[in-house]
Formats: sequence, C-alpha cells, structure tokens
Amino acid sequence: MPAPKGNKNAVGNKGGRKTSFKQEYCEQAYQLTLLGAIDKELADFFHVSQRTINYWKKTHKEFAEEVRRGKDMADANVAERLYQRALGFEHDAVEIKVVNGEVLKVPIRKVYPPDVMAATFWLKNRQPTKWRDKQDVNVEGEGLNPTVIILPSNDR
Repeated sequence: MPAPKGNKNAVGNKGGRKTSFKQEYCEQAYQLTLLGAIDKELADFFHVSQRTINYWKKTHKEFAEEVRRGKDMADANVAERLYQRALGFEHDAVEIKVVNGEVLKVPIRKVYPPDVMAATFWLKNRQPTKWRDKQDVNVEGEGLNPTVIILPSNDR
C-alpha cells in the first residue's frame, strides 16, 4: 500500500533492501570470468544469489560489460587453443637432464600432431550443415513405391 499523499517520510524511498553492490566488483568479476567463472561461481564468490548477479548486470552497465568482456576473452583463448590443437603445433621447451652428476638444461622443440577430435569438433561447430553426424537421405524417383507397414490394433 503506498504512503498517504503528503507523507514527507516516504519521499524518495522506494523500499527494499539497499544493494550490496560495490564498484570494485566490476574488476573482480572481469578477473574471475577471465579465469572461466560462470554466473553461479560469481554469485558464490560475492555471497549473493544468481538472481542478484543478473540484477547487477541489468542495473550496473559497467559490471555487465566487465562480465561479458571476461567471458569473451576466456572463450577466445579456448577457441585459439582448440584451433591450434586441431591443426597441430610446435613450441620451444627446455628438458632438464642429469649427466655425470651435472644438471643440464637442453633446449628442445616439442611437436604436437593434429588432433582429429579437435578438428572434428571445430568443423561441426563452424560448419554444421557440412560436418554434422546426421545425414539426410531422401529417396525419390520413378518406379519407387513407398513401403506401408500396417500394425495390428490392440484387440488383434
């Protein structure tokens, strides 16, 4: 029930609990989502519900932007690694060996061959009409009669 007209105590008071949102949550949310956190994990970190996280995203533009920016960056990193794995890649590394009691650091080149599963996953998602598992087969033509199967009713 609204306050009576002329009630000076109700001016500007919309009711409800004051938000627990703090401006520093924007940077924290960015860092967490950059590490792969989802909204549920953000809610756990900030000790609020997922509904509150959604509310913050609606009412605090910078918070929503930082969450989106972190998630986009994390997704881009995964996509880049998946792409490298699909094609195969190489990188320099150091192998540590002990020869005659002496520790040696030997530079090596590690080679990772293309991964068929990663390539398949990539193609199915990037070009689903060409690379899906299900193939549509349409049998039509002259001289082909459709097969009709008549199933008996329950009372046989």
